[in-house]
Amino acid sequence: MNLKTLFRRAGRRTNIALFAVVIGAFLSGWAAFAAGTAVPATSATVAHGVFGIGVVLLVPWKSVVISRAPAIRWASLALLVLILLCVVAGFVQVFVGYRFFLGVTPIQVHVGAALIAVPLFAWHVIRHRRRQRLQRRDLSRRALLRTAAFTAAAGGSWLAMEGVGSWTGSPAASRIATGSHELAAADIPATIWLLDSVPVLDPATHRLMIGDHTWSVAELDALAAAESLAVAARLDCTSGWYADASWIGVPLDRLLDNTSPSAGSSIEVVSTTGYTRHFPVAEAGALWLVTRRNGVPLGVGTGAPVRLVAPGRRGFWWVKWVATVRVSDRPDWWQPPFPLQ
Repeated sequence: MNLKTLFRRAGRRTNIALFAVVIGAFLSGWAAFAAGTAVPATSATVAHGVFGIGVVLLVPWKSVVISRAPAIRWASLALLVLILLCVVAGFVQVFVGYRFFLGVTPIQVHVGAALIAVPLFAWHVIRHRRRQRLQRRDLSRRALLRTAAFTAAAGGSWLAMEGVGSWTGSPAASRIATGSHELAAADIPATIWLLDSVPVLDPATHRLMIGDHTWSVAELDALAAAESLAVAARLDCTSGWYADASWIGVPLDRLLDNTSPSAGSSIEVVSTTGYTRHFPVAEAGALWLVTRRNGVPLGVGTGAPVRLVAPGRRGFWWVKWVATVRVSDRPDWWQPPFPLQ
């Protein structure tokens, strides 16, 4: 079978396949954002890469489908541009790393394009839903073999891409399981989540309510210094970078000693901005309130005067500008998987 004949078959099955890989790429991308430990992070990142390459592999067939259309609506064209922009930005993030281009990073373009594309994608699917319905023959042995061959091609292409990254010595070779690139601790940028803002707080007057007690920054500093308290932890940001550092502070179980949590409760950590995350009570010993990084006081943009350190969790769990820590009756699972602020 020659390529001309192969591409001539482009049609409903191409659209179904593209629907599947786009949905897979979207879901695995969010899973990669959420994962903080090696196995789930690797699984999600690999799946995201394979689905993304699957989109690229379907371009020749989809271009044939588009060429047959009597007219292309502006919304469909915008969707096409956004998906291509998302894919290209993803490749740039992998091979170039954490860099700014015209004030934005590749991962910001990648995620932004994906989010903007969501309503257009939903509109496109709904508009064409009757012509693209699954049929019994889509579950035939031949169809399953084609799916397996396509999956193998996408997986093989992903392995080839990783090989090229290692062979060329590009930043792709040094990524960790989540896909993040290394930064020196001193180069950690000021980052915010969605619409949160950066407050300017005076360490001399800032107070934290921890359980039933009020603490000053100086008191936390003194306790950490008196007992040489520090934790080595990796801050792995969803912006596409990570940094290893020694964080000086106090574990939460030392500060919540007199609190008796009830069944189903959680530890609630609240920022001065209102940004909130809930954690399992069992993790109190692993969560730290810190005031210094590698012996240096935190900067305003990185959480000063006090931030949370949550080893093994992605950066959006590391609440900055902490104001309140308490045991809440709300279970830790009763919260959005990602902050909405």
